[in-house]
Amino acid sequence: MEANQLNTGRLRDQVFCTLEEENSLYFTYSGKPNLIQVRDLNYEVNTTAQIPWYEKLAELQMPWEWNSSPDGQIIALKNLNLKVRSGQMLAVIGSSGSGKTSLLDIITCRDEGGKVKSGKILINEKPINRQLVKKCIAHVRQDDRLLPNLTVRETLTFVAKLRLPKDFSEKQRNKRIEDVIAELRLRQCANTRVGNYFTRGVSGGERRRVSIGVQLLWNPGILILDEPTSGLDSFTAHNLVMTLSRLARGNRLILMSIHQPRSDIFHLFDLVVLLSSGVTTYCGTAKDMIPYFTSIGYPCPKYCNPCDFYVDLTSIDRRSKEQEAQTQNKANTLASIFWEKIKDTDDYTWKPNACNICPNMSSDTSASSTSDEIINIKSETMDKLAGQLKQFSVLLRRQVSNDFRDLPTLAIHGFEALLMSLLIGFLYYSQSGKELSIQDTVALLYMIGALTPFAVVLDVIAKCHSERAMLYHELEDGMYSVTPYFFAKLLGELPEHCAFVIIYGVPIYWIAALRPEASPFLLNFLLVWLVVYCSRLMALWVAALLPTLQLSSLMGNVFFTIFYLTGGFIISLKNMWTVASWFSQISFLRWGFEGLIQVQFTGHPYFITIGNLTIPVKGTDIIKSMDMDSGPLYMCYLILTAICFGFLILYYVSLRFIKQKSNQDW
Repeated sequence: MEANQLNTGRLRDQVFCTLEEENSLYFTYSGKPNLIQVRDLNYEVNTTAQIPWYEKLAELQMPWEWNSSPDGQIIALKNLNLKVRSGQMLAVIGSSGSGKTSLLDIITCRDEGGKVKSGKILINEKPINRQLVKKCIAHVRQDDRLLPNLTVRETLTFVAKLRLPKDFSEKQRNKRIEDVIAELRLRQCANTRVGNYFTRGVSGGERRRVSIGVQLLWNPGILILDEPTSGLDSFTAHNLVMTLSRLARGNRLILMSIHQPRSDIFHLFDLVVLLSSGVTTYCGTAKDMIPYFTSIGYPCPKYCNPCDFYVDLTSIDRRSKEQEAQTQNKANTLASIFWEKIKDTDDYTWKPNACNICPNMSSDTSASSTSDEIINIKSETMDKLAGQLKQFSVLLRRQVSNDFRDLPTLAIHGFEALLMSLLIGFLYYSQSGKELSIQDTVALLYMIGALTPFAVVLDVIAKCHSERAMLYHELEDGMYSVTPYFFAKLLGELPEHCAFVIIYGVPIYWIAALRPEASPFLLNFLLVWLVVYCSRLMALWVAALLPTLQLSSLMGNVFFTIFYLTGGFIISLKNMWTVASWFSQISFLRWGFEGLIQVQFTGHPYFITIGNLTIPVKGTDIIKSMDMDSGPLYMCYLILTAICFGFLILYYVSLRFIKQKSNQDW
């Protein structure tokens, strides 16, 4: 019995090792110590401004009514004060709506729809601004936005090539990558794909550590995390917070928001701020939280998680107006009591007595890296990141590597193209070897140019929205600019586009027994290539222009339907009314159809049989009768090319100037 208990105790000690037992620091921050101060911060949020415009339209609200709601202004933070320095890990805890995320957004200059009414935030005694934040703060969001088909090491390698200064040698860059992998305990999965909800890869905790590693690569002195344990089981969350505590001991400042951590996670924090509806009910060390609330008449029950108990104590009950007012008054009273106790202190933290001081940098924070060489990034080199050509090459390799490893998606797209080609081809297959009639040939040519672009539009829009949040975060972090991404996106998807058109366009041409000469075949293939590429670029533009997958799909369908109906097959061009004819001028389906008609019928005689009478018909006469002779053949290619460039410009402008929020539901 005693032996079993001894083995159980040893196993528990091995699983839940203390910080003192895990002292290996591979990657420390050796720059100057950092200090964040928040003084008398009052922050107001306009809730109506945070509702997307399309949701307001769905509720039948007119634009002049969007910001007229008197109940839209809410105090998110009130009289908030705190101070945290390098070597400390501060956790902001509280129930939903307490202001945790708002505080982090203000510190990282990413607050939208709100306004700082009074107070200030200082980083190393300097007021915050976007440039200062980018140089010294790394922000890890709540959701992991990583390319699923890259391995952990490849993900960090691509980011290192973009984020580390240009004067870093290949040896220094590789050393930095290995140090981060070792520090975050990712060696066992370094060559495993990152994965996501649909692609098998690393575990949730490992994926979250990869997200931290992406930000840790440039060795920031301040690391801010928005609910890093969200979605993780308790054991994985405990290990993740232990990792963050170890990073803090490496002379870093760690600031995180967390909902209700379990007790062993709670005791890992150096400092804790307890918020309730924007007011501070406690700020101090984690170990002093129970003594403080006990001193004011709220002791924590035995065998109860103190964090759970005190978060519940300060939560606002909104099930009824009476309960909301009662719990709000209690929270305000607790905040007033706390303010009276700490208003004369320098660091705004409660201490049991005057002899105790808030822990600053412990002896562990001076620990040096166990590596033989410490590689630092000087502040003046932070602006000397990879040039646009280097960014383009890195992004292109990343795009190609991720896309071509997604074999199931590539196989589905290839099968889709082949299936449509075979269905149309065998529908118009002539078993007796006879040439198709004029009517069937015209219908076949229009189907060739109009069927597959519709599927391409939907596929491209869905893919772009799956990458939208990652693109938003990386552009916001300054990892690269829009122009390199724009060209890398286009060139990276070009091989897939060419393969798709070959699989679709080649079988259908020969199965349907169109003109067997080499010249008509090549001209036909080029036209199909341009038409499908126009549809791809239109989908890219619509996906970048609109905020949600549903809106982009709707607008893509609307544009494609308009171009389809004005393509010259459903109704002849000469019978269109004025507005429809305007759309036909920019319809890539119309110009592709006209080009295909000219390629097939020019110089190729046809014979019409009426009873026993066979009448020869020139191909040019057929073209004229269909009103498809608006210009020579090369004009169709030039106009399609111009339409491609038009969509390219619209896509670039949308990427450059329209910043979609990354937290929207894609």
